[in-house]
Amino acid sequence: MLPCDAGAHTWGDEVYFEVPLSSPLESDAQEVVDPGTVCFWVQGSSLALPFGPTPVSKGNECRLVTRCNVLGKIEGDPRRLNKVKQGARIRVELIDASSQLV
Repeated sequence: MLPCDAGAHTWGDEVYFEVPLSSPLESDAQEVVDPGTVCFWVQGSSLALPFGPTPVSKGNECRLVTRCNVLGKIEGDPRRLNKVKQGARIRVELIDASSQLV
């Protein structure tokens, strides 16, 4: 599926974008995650990158709209995502053999 390009969507302190992937919801899927967790939103076929509260959060938690599959963690400060604007082009690609995503 990589590389892939998509338009960014923002929802509170979360950036998400569609990817050409489908997957069942895993038994350990989560709705509340740490900032910078890389999630796959099954119902929306999207990668979700929460970095702070969303409209459904209680307090400062990172609450996703539904339970999502957890894929990994963003390296560095996930609050950098607050610069992403609605509709910005996002490109996800494999950058080396260790399967890091950019």
